[in-house]
Amino acid sequence: MGDRAIIHVDMDAFYASVEQRDNPNLRGKPVIIGGTSDRGVVCTASYEARRYGIHSAMSGKVAKRLCPDGIYLPVNMKKYKETSREIHKIFERYSSIIEPISIDEAFLDVTGKDYLLAAKNIKRDIKDELELTASVGISINKFLAKLASDIEKPDGFTVIREEEVIQFLRPLPVTKLWGVGPKMEKELNKLGIYYIGDIQNYDVDVLIALFGKRGKELYEFSFGVDYRPVEDHVLNQSIGEEETFREDVDDVDVLIHKLKLYSVNLSNKLITKGYLIKTITVKIKYIDFSVETRSMTLNIPTNDDAIIFTISKQILLSKFNMEKKVRLIGLTLSNLIYPEDPIQLSMKIE
Repeated sequence: MGDRAIIHVDMDAFYASVEQRDNPNLRGKPVIIGGTSDRGVVCTASYEARRYGIHSAMSGKVAKRLCPDGIYLPVNMKKYKETSREIHKIFERYSSIIEPISIDEAFLDVTGKDYLLAAKNIKRDIKDELELTASVGISINKFLAKLASDIEKPDGFTVIREEEVIQFLRPLPVTKLWGVGPKMEKELNKLGIYYIGDIQNYDVDVLIALFGKRGKELYEFSFGVDYRPVEDHVLNQSIGEEETFREDVDDVDVLIHKLKLYSVNLSNKLITKGYLIKTITVKIKYIDFSVETRSMTLNIPTNDDAIIFTISKQILLSKFNMEKKVRLIGLTLSNLIYPEDPIQLSMKIE
């Protein structure tokens, strides 16, 4: 396996699967979480619902047109967070180096251990104890492990061994590379680059000249090179999530939905690592590529997803031009502190 062995665990249709577990009458049926009203937004959908073309961030109105007989349920975040904590306890049996990515996925560093046995046992324990399925990817770094977990969903188990990496990556589309969104995909396509193998065969100096540091990263990723450690205790001065939409968005409910998901995922990281935050920042990139950020600094630090979401929503609705279409939305949490750190009381919007 090489110098490192990394496992990526990704729960399958997590919210919907939890609801199907808790209500046997829902099993085998198209279950959609969120989107309960026409103005609502889908959070996730069971695999039965995905066959109708339903996906996260879709409006409830569109989802109901595609799947009128689907079962639409409200989000029960308290239940999902509790299940997430139970999953994390299972992870701790097999590694002390765990990096949560969101409420339903994490990296584990199992270097020096029987990684195949650990991964099989994690899947078994989640299935036996929580009646849920997880897709697991195993490889020599985070990029490859995450890629592997997505190969055979749901209930997948994929290993990408060091000697297989280059040939494994070669036929995959460039969108499988970490950080290649619609805009970067178009730029690469203009150069005749459609597959990862195309980047492997490209002149790295040209990529660097065109894209700078990002060009070098793309070239390294194309050969499966990723030096980033699994970060268990070290948290940066800020954490955040953002997404560039495939199509520009003019529905504010879609943006609010994204902030809710980001709030839950980032809150989960804070709780796992024992941090509180004081500053919440929302970032918007408009259709004309102009970028704006607005922040609020709290008087009382928090790690509560409900508070983070409420404030980020307030920032979005009060401080941005919602008349313009949006290409990207992001949420960043900063001014991280330990609970015992001294607190300076202040609150301001910037």
